[in-house]
Amino acid sequence: MTGLSYARTGGLASRGERALPALFAFTDPARTPDPLALAERLGPGTGLILRHFGRENIRALAAPLAQMARRQGFLLFVAADPALALQVKADGVHWPERHLGDIRRWRRRAPHFLVTASAHSAAALRRAAGLADGVFLSPVFASNSPSAGAPLGLLRASSMARQVAGPVLALGGVEIDDLPALQARGFYGAGAVEAFSLS
Repeated sequence: MTGLSYARTGGLASRGERALPALFAFTDPARTPDPLALAERLGPGTGLILRHFGRENIRALAAPLAQMARRQGFLLFVAADPALALQVKADGVHWPERHLGDIRRWRRRAPHFLVTASAHSAAALRRAAGLADGVFLSPVFASNSPSAGAPLGLLRASSMARQVAGPVLALGGVEIDDLPALQARGFYGAGAVEAFSLS
């Protein structure tokens, strides 16, 4: 059953008729053991970023996720794999900070894709904002992600978010209920892993 929807109006980054969602779920090999079960809870105004980290069955997983996205109205982004995104007709591609240099080349090949990127510093945020439709700044809060560094903190992160023109989304230790407060501080939206976990 589709339960989680989120709509935001005004100032939307968009490509064609698709607006960038303000709320994203991220998959993770350990913390999202069943991405299909997670996707069943998503609806219009939300996005799902499929991060595969070398997962063997990623192609078999991406196709049904793309079908669910079209049926339920959420947007599917594939992380760092535009070829797979094209194959399954996903809505966009998400690029980790280390792959920012790949964005321009792939945008020429697939200009219809929405593009998000990750950034972990002010310099990376400025660079990513000039390349992507939206940037995830992280970690804003303390995170259980194995790759997360020290949290930026809300005051510093919100100051950084206000210094770039494009949409900036908070990531790292974010709860879904944090979204209104984050938007009040200048964030376009947010992404999370554990906040979407099924109990």
